[in-house]
Amino acid sequence: MPETFPLTKVCGGDLTAVVEQAPQEDMVDHVWITLNCGIASRVIVAVNTWSRRNAAEGFDGRIRMGILRGRSEFLPPRGASPMTSFHYEDWENEANIFYEHMSKEEAARNILDFCQEAEVLEAWGEHYMRHHQPGIHQVHSRRASCAVREDIRGQDGGLKFFRRDGHAFAWTMVFLKFCGQP
Repeated sequence: MPETFPLTKVCGGDLTAVVEQAPQEDMVDHVWITLNCGIASRVIVAVNTWSRRNAAEGFDGRIRMGILRGRSEFLPPRGASPMTSFHYEDWENEANIFYEHMSKEEAARNILDFCQEAEVLEAWGEHYMRHHQPGIHQVHSRRASCAVREDIRGQDGGLKFFRRDGHAFAWTMVFLKFCGQP
């Protein structure tokens, strides 16, 4: 994606999701979701389930997960495209989003369950390459946290899962925050 676009949005189906594997349990902090966006290769979405940086500095490593639900008559188009910005605040100003603290196991289980139910995932975050495979990461609030002082506004990442519900689609939008983020 061009440098002028800080975020990338991907949308696709044929979802697979696994909890990251590592030799040491304390290094496991992601769920890896792969999806078919209709581009040359499958895309990886790296979703944090724990903040190793917060935990390493003595802060709460758990994430806070916010959920928003709705309905749509249509699915978004598959593909990958640049985004100029995304603000959690915009959604929080329109809806009462309650954030719940979760252990990394609870967060991983929720993400895996959403993937299992979904036909399509729309996700946005920062573009990156993982072992020569395109993907996105930073799929969470980018505001300053207890351990990260840099306050990045308008570049929040997130997830929106779509599943068939009668003649329409129910969606579940997932917002993720770390310790100290507003």
